[in-house]
Amino acid sequence: MDVRQLRYFAVLAEEKHFGRAARRLGMSQPPLSLAIRQIETDLDTPLFKRNSRNVELTPAGAALQREARFLLRRFDEARRLVKAAASGTEGRLRVGFGGSMLLRGLPDIVESFRKQNPKIDLQLTELNSVEQIAAIKRDDIDFGFVLGAETTSELQSFRFHSEPFMACLPVTHPASEAKAIRLDRLKNDEFVLFSRSASPHYFESIVAMCVANGFMPHIKHEVRHWASVVQFVESGMGVSLVPQTMHKRQVTRVRFVNISGRQAPSETWCVWKDTDQRPGLEAMIDLTRKYGRADGG
Repeated sequence: MDVRQLRYFAVLAEEKHFGRAARRLGMSQPPLSLAIRQIETDLDTPLFKRNSRNVELTPAGAALQREARFLLRRFDEARRLVKAAASGTEGRLRVGFGGSMLLRGLPDIVESFRKQNPKIDLQLTELNSVEQIAAIKRDDIDFGFVLGAETTSELQSFRFHSEPFMACLPVTHPASEAKAIRLDRLKNDEFVLFSRSASPHYFESIVAMCVANGFMPHIKHEVRHWASVVQFVESGMGVSLVPQTMHKRQVTRVRFVNISGRQAPSETWCVWKDTDQRPGLEAMIDLTRKYGRADGG
């Protein structure tokens, strides 16, 4: 199986129709059918269930589709790297980040890195914490900013930023004008939380804070971005607990209120694979240590 055949398979697996796949590939249907039969012969297993209208993946086909996406992405990346090297670029560094990093110094880090490392191609990808950990393990990214410190032994990490949580309340909430509130004042409210699947650490930290204050939060909505949390609250769909950084967002129908008493901090950690020797990785590690504010100041 060569790259050309793998692309044919990947497009057919997405389109699930020989005619549409052939048009997308800019070819006629017979050569596409022949290429798929050749792959199936080479692997000695059917990859599609065919009928008069469309095709469906077999279990073997579904397994190959997952691998094909990965292999084709890496092949395309290799081509880009070769072209970049030919034009004078010394390497590429792929960095994952969550949206809140835009308020925690990421633009300044990117600007400084590019000035200090002009021959390194810096690529940014917005991913949640779970996705970043998985992407680093798969070698899809080289460095990430994740919420919480829960990683694995194969990754290196250090705490980049630490800050307190604040209550995020709609302006119509009775406590919205207070300078500080006890957390149990929100025990009868509906909560908007960052999704457990996107960031288990944050979800569990917030629930634990509420439990420590004598109540289980009534979680009404789960979202995948901090901006969505604030927008839901702004629309009057609930209350939330958010990192102090979110106070920098320019919103009119939301109030950010301090929480009195002891609480667990919101933490952002930098993570990377211990075995990586990527061009620019050490420079990024040094730079983020410089910009980090792990003391919450």
